[in-house]
Amino acid sequence: MNTGKSCLIVGLALALPLASAYADDASYCAALGASYRKYVGAVQADASAATAISQCLAGNTTAGIAGLEKVLTNSKVNLPARH
Repeated sequence: MNTGKSCLIVGLALALPLASAYADDASYCAALGASYRKYVGAVQADASAATAISQCLAGNTTAGIAGLEKVLTNSKVNLPARH
């Protein structure tokens, strides 16, 4: 019984920071999308940015963040702070 409790505690300890990282990535993805819409999207639509935003919305934040960071950097827009 003690082994089961220990495994549960270790599992939770490992999962909670991971869940927090996912929430942080989703927030950062949303901030990048907002920066794109505010500074770039109103002037020039970009298919790769649209794809990246779609990836963020679908939960594929790694690809979405990379795509939006690239579009914003190429457009010389400062990236939002990542928390």
